[in-house]
Amino acid sequence: MPAPDRLFREPSPADGQPPGAVLELEGLVAGWRRPVVGPVSLALARGEVVGIWGANGSGKSTLLAAIAGQAHRFGGRLRLTPGVGIAVQPQAPVRLDPLPVTGRELLAVAGADPQAAGLPPTLAALLPQRLDRISGGQHQLLCVWAALAGPAGLVLLDEPTNNLDPVHTAVLAEMLAARRADRAVLLVSHERAFLEAHCSRILALDAGGALAAERGHAAARTAGDVEWT
Repeated sequence: MPAPDRLFREPSPADGQPPGAVLELEGLVAGWRRPVVGPVSLALARGEVVGIWGANGSGKSTLLAAIAGQAHRFGGRLRLTPGVGIAVQPQAPVRLDPLPVTGRELLAVAGADPQAAGLPPTLAALLPQRLDRISGGQHQLLCVWAALAGPAGLVLLDEPTNNLDPVHTAVLAEMLAARRADRAVLLVSHERAFLEAHCSRILALDAGGALAAERGHAAARTAGDVEWT
């Protein structure tokens, strides 16, 4: 078994990794004091938004943490294309209350261009405002935009639909569509309908944290497909 926490060289097409792939996992097992998720195998390419679905406790957030180098990898392999940065958006974005930090300054710290194509007008209006004077949902969307409009080629979003009403959920979908072309996005959400509507494909984890199924885009599903529970 390969040594834990080892990053491998950039694979070539002969390795079986899809052209343009940013990330590949092969039998990854990860957790904290003990394994929580895995084995999981997947390849993620630029332009993809891949959803992670599973019951509470199935290890969805731990999987993102392992990819980001925060959780311990007990086994398997992780290949990340050299030079690709990772942006992580946690479930509960840190709010700098009551510091007078504006939305524009938040983007600057993240290295995100406030003039980047695709910035929704509703978010553009928040840039001059202080973060402690906007709603939790607005702050969350600004943090997601900072990740999507920054320099990272791999963006990990953990429950980005939390705290969002239907209007702001639609803004999130608009942001993903606008910024997906030149980066890969791995997105955890308990909102199954959102994943089906806006992800290239969806990976399902079973109760034990193993990869149980993979589904393509909802439009490609047939009447014979089994519904997830």
